[in-house]
Amino acid sequence: QVHLVESGGGLVQTGGSLRLSCAASGRTFSIHAMGWFRQAPGKAREFVAGMSWSGGSASYADSVKGRFTISRDNAKSTVYLQMNSLKAEDTALYYCAIGRIPYGPGSSRESGYDYWGQGTQVTVSS
Repeated sequence: QVHLVESGGGLVQTGGSLRLSCAASGRTFSIHAMGWFRQAPGKAREFVAGMSWSGGSASYADSVKGRFTISRDNAKSTVYLQMNSLKAEDTALYYCAIGRIPYGPGSSRESGYDYWGQGTQVTVSS
């Protein structure tokens, strides 16, 4: 059974930084893409960042480009999201997800992922 556990969320002031982590188990992490999504209150879940299985390519939502960085450590079966220059509009519940197929890209579509974590809350105060 696949488990994804996010951590690292919290309360931060505008302009601050946080690093989210997502530890995966139950699947061969190193051959699956990983993604980060977020959901703000009253809004649909949206793509934040994705990384291919190899770590060779990453993609980002326009709203976070230049501020967020996704990375992965296959030895630890963990994916990270470094978030800098945080804004109030980044406030959301952040989810990690693991790619549905082996050797896939870091898709921006939810359909590209089949297991999700429970989420970690990020709150940015102005």
